[in-house]
Amino acid sequence: MAKIKTYDLICIGGGSAGFNAARVATGLGKKVAVIDGARQLGGLCILRGCMPSKTLIYAAEVLHLAQHAAKFGLKVTGARADMTAIHARKKRIIGDFARYRVEALKKGKFDLLRAHARFLDPHTLLLSDGTTLRGKKFLIGTGSKVSVPPIPGLRETKCWTSDDVLDLDFVPKSVIVLGGGIVACELAQYLNRIGTKVTLIQRSPNILRDHSEEASDVVQQAFVDEGIELFAGTQLQSIDGNKRGVTAGFLHDGKKIVRRAAHCFNALGREPNTAGLDLTAAGVKAKPNGQIIINRWQQTSAPHIYAAGDCSGPVEVVHIAIAQGELAARHAFKAKGIKPVDFSLLLNVVFTDPQLATIGALESDLVERGVKYLSASYPFNDHGKSILMEANYGYVKILAEPKRGRILGAEIVGKDAGELIHCFSTPLAMRATVHDMLRAPWYHPTLAEILTYPLEDIAERLGK
Repeated sequence: MAKIKTYDLICIGGGSAGFNAARVATGLGKKVAVIDGARQLGGLCILRGCMPSKTLIYAAEVLHLAQHAAKFGLKVTGARADMTAIHARKKRIIGDFARYRVEALKKGKFDLLRAHARFLDPHTLLLSDGTTLRGKKFLIGTGSKVSVPPIPGLRETKCWTSDDVLDLDFVPKSVIVLGGGIVACELAQYLNRIGTKVTLIQRSPNILRDHSEEASDVVQQAFVDEGIELFAGTQLQSIDGNKRGVTAGFLHDGKKIVRRAAHCFNALGREPNTAGLDLTAAGVKAKPNGQIIINRWQQTSAPHIYAAGDCSGPVEVVHIAIAQGELAARHAFKAKGIKPVDFSLLLNVVFTDPQLATIGALESDLVERGVKYLSASYPFNDHGKSILMEANYGYVKILAEPKRGRILGAEIVGKDAGELIHCFSTPLAMRATVHDMLRAPWYHPTLAEILTYPLEDIAERLGK
């Protein structure tokens, strides 16, 4: 009988959380295994998430600018999407990223086991290849999967997932997009810009419901202006598909509406990919949707088992998953000087056009908590650099505490908001004030210069 291997740490999942937990643990001199049974190594971000989507979204933005070159006094004729070339470029770029991650996994100072795993008891795993492993500590980083809500006909209808949209090598004639979250919005605009007739059906009153209504309204208006047919505040009643296409029936403003398209894209959200782990055998508690419950050190209800990334939340953001994985490994082996992940510095970016980005406290959170604050905003359509770029959608909003002017948070909707929001990363981490930020030089004319106007507005009010 083969001897059962025992590890100091076993990471289930080789994505951002698992890989970085393994890297930290081996650096602490521990014996580590990473278990990943995915068809391809690399994790969601590299293979089917952040990197392929942004590669395609940027290509569509270049196409959009070319098609609207007349605004800049330019003549560009015949600009269209060459999907064979776009697809090939995406595969080449993502292939390079994936190879780098695979090499790091294979060359790491840990054992890489290509299999799926489930718990037999709190310290024992059975792998899909029949191997049994023992672990002193565990890190669960199994990510998420596409959710299929109980809408009549949805499960039976052949709908695309984000994986399918990201792998398209042709321009679909028409697509119904179900959902109004980040994935739905980013890829709906991508499809529209490459030449697809897009109908977006959102259940909540606003798209991007986790953001402010003001911000979502800006993006929503941009979508409508670009020709996306958008329905928000709907109640989906049925999805039906056949060889001719897909039909969606829903209620909107009290009326029954039916829309038909060649294809349907299910972007109604994702759920933790934990169903096959047998968490009960491990003594790990989870919410009804499968999300693993953790404390501030990433520990589950079984203290020697940690979880990080999309499978535990509270947000599905790569840099948070990395921080959580690293924290879990350090806490598991009693590293000194560690601190929980600081969600007061949470950074979010939506890669629509205009982009939507936030950092720190959201205004709605401050209102809910009864925290006093000052707010100031400034529109992109009154700023020199954005006007000459024809980037007129959106605004910058800054939130600060009312005594000293310490920055509490910021919200930017507009051109390159995902880049501009990082101007606040260091000030928030250092608990800087609006006065501190205004001491820095701001070059004219730049997009970043727009931040100075709300900063000055708050500074003037503090001076009274």
